[in-house]
Amino acid sequence: MRSNDDDTLPLQPPIRLPDEGTLAAAVRAAPLADELKPEGEDAEVLAAWADHCRERLAADEGLLLELIRMFLSREPAKGDIPETLSGLGLVRQAEPYTLSWLGLWAARLIIADTTGQEIPVMGSLADADAAALLHGLRSYPEAERGEELAGWLKGRDTDAAAAEIASVLGTVSPLSRAVGVELLWSDFGEEGRPALSRLLEEPKLGAVIAARTGREDRQPVPEEIAWVLVDMAAALLEFGDAPVEVINSIAMGMNSEEQTGTIAILAFGDHPWTGRVLQVFIEHHPDERVAAAARKALRRLRGLADLRT
Repeated sequence: MRSNDDDTLPLQPPIRLPDEGTLAAAVRAAPLADELKPEGEDAEVLAAWADHCRERLAADEGLLLELIRMFLSREPAKGDIPETLSGLGLVRQAEPYTLSWLGLWAARLIIADTTGQEIPVMGSLADADAAALLHGLRSYPEAERGEELAGWLKGRDTDAAAAEIASVLGTVSPLSRAVGVELLWSDFGEEGRPALSRLLEEPKLGAVIAARTGREDRQPVPEEIAWVLVDMAAALLEFGDAPVEVINSIAMGMNSEEQTGTIAILAFGDHPWTGRVLQVFIEHHPDERVAAAARKALRRLRGLADLRT
């Protein structure tokens, strides 16, 4: 599993796709379907068409970029649409043009190939374990998240489901952890909050939970402060937020001198994302003094890592 599944593309919201049979029928009906023989089971048809689309689009970067542009914008397009895209069944043949089911399906595959990001499909997390659920929900808007969660909870005991989510919060990625805390605090409500309360005394994890839920009765001890700051900044970084947002999450309105002091303590935490967060300060902070403090902290972090090994 990659960080935000690659640094090249912010996490994308889920898409809706019909079942395999409907997609395979769309392949068989595509104008260019005769370029392949429309034979075999639905899964075989889709696999062959996926390979064919990859080959055709790889041969023409303009086609590939147009498909990805339409997918990322999620907006109808006007004007001329390349015939190959409609011929492959990827674009609906009526203006304003939108991606067809096959277009969404193919663009999702290509984005996974090129960036490593697995864009979720609505309903696909129903049988996932808790860690996979939180990983998948990272990019869901609130309404879709509630819908996907309802599907996951179907047939599960609510208390047991809350306990399952709570049990993985210490091992998942920063953004997955933030999603899990939010689910238990808000979506599960009174049935989820006790599961969080039981974790409050856990080192590091408990401090993050307290910070995210506003629990003033659980203050971080000094050695937890760096971990909490990095975890909250890393969640933004993982989502694909702009560097300024990541910087502001740690700066919190402090002046440059205060920021350099805060940056210095980050090196003494052992959060796995510390290096990546410091790199954002090094590359994007407008004040050279803070950037220099981040470079020094990164060197110290690496030195301490060498000592630990």
